[in-house]
Amino acid sequence: MTRDAPKALGTEAYDGPAATHDGRPALDRDKLFSARLHAARARPYLATALFALHPVEDRQVPTMAVDRYWRCYVSPGFVDRTPEEELAGVWVHEVSHLLRDHHGRGDRFAKEHGLTGPGERLRMNIAADMEINDDVFGDGLVRPKGAVIPSHLRLPTGELMEDYLRQFRLGPGTEHYAWLDCGSGADGREREWDLGPDGAHGLSAQERDAVRFRVAQAITGHPGSAPRGWKRWAEEAFHPPQPWRELLGAALRSATSGPGAGDDYSYGRPSRRSAGLPGVVLPSLRRRPPRVSVVIDTSGSVSDAELGSALLEVASISRTVGGRRDLVTVVSCDAAARVAHPICAAEGIPLIGGGGTDLRAGFTKALAGRPRPDVIVALTDGQTPWPSAPPPCRTVVGLFPRTGPARPYNENNPDYVRKSPPDWARVVVIDA
Repeated sequence: MTRDAPKALGTEAYDGPAATHDGRPALDRDKLFSARLHAARARPYLATALFALHPVEDRQVPTMAVDRYWRCYVSPGFVDRTPEEELAGVWVHEVSHLLRDHHGRGDRFAKEHGLTGPGERLRMNIAADMEINDDVFGDGLVRPKGAVIPSHLRLPTGELMEDYLRQFRLGPGTEHYAWLDCGSGADGREREWDLGPDGAHGLSAQERDAVRFRVAQAITGHPGSAPRGWKRWAEEAFHPPQPWRELLGAALRSATSGPGAGDDYSYGRPSRRSAGLPGVVLPSLRRRPPRVSVVIDTSGSVSDAELGSALLEVASISRTVGGRRDLVTVVSCDAAARVAHPICAAEGIPLIGGGGTDLRAGFTKALAGRPRPDVIVALTDGQTPWPSAPPPCRTVVGLFPRTGPARPYNENNPDYVRKSPPDWARVVVIDA
């Protein structure tokens, strides 16, 4: 059976729906476009994005699906059997995938966590749908039948796709969503019906960014009319989060290149001032590679995933100082500091702990090393007392975030609120 050729919509005169030569229903474009207009009236801040979507008829699509180039593939049978008010909700749902960059985020999450195969991409589609569906409907917009919401899987509302991916797996409770397919624009996996980057009517990267910016402007210009999830999205569209690995690397490079870091006197090349003192040889101030001590929080409140991320950062830090692993030592610390280990390979560093947290002991242990470090890097969740005085060297804190009721600040004291790192430390938030 051959596939019907995709047909771009809106390029020829409309004379009403009719049956095709094989008896299947033709696409009711009048109903489809009327539903889009309904969606734009219900969510006027999304109008720019809704009308930027280019519909393409395709009978292999189960319902409606999008690709990352802002094409919307439409099943004629789905349009025929779905009420117009529900179609309006599907329009908003599909364009939400693209505005929230679920395909790009899905690609990054899959790469970071080693996820492969259509099953994991289905899981991403479900998680992305839950991020959208928990607050996008209502107020004139009907939720389509079968739409997955967090409560169906007994998960909290208001979270992001990445949060949901960490909280459920495919199995009992998700078998009802095996049909779900919002396209490559929802999970990043290319479909056989996709026209690809060179196909007709796709938006360029600049055009896609322009659409997102216009929608973000519309939301922030009328903040009372958009749900919480859209307000959060618009804020990030104007102030995108910085990549923490780049920030951590920049903070470390700044610390190791600052005045006093890696400076020492050497007689290898006498000071030019020696010429004014006959018979006296003065040392000159020479630059040497900086020494770095990494204090890793190994208390019970730090997860295995975060410890793994910390070890990766140790390897990155050694590259920052020119690959001189002898210049980097690691101190694992919970309530007490352990032996400072020189780094040979990040995989071989023993991280001992699991109790409470007091990084003051880790700072003391790091500063007791000989020679003393030029920079201290503390990797922690922040549930710790901090030294009362700044160390006699530069300090960078890599902070594992703690947000939401699922991640209490202190298991033994739910009213505990962690103290922010002191002002003398350069702080970078790490997303493990």
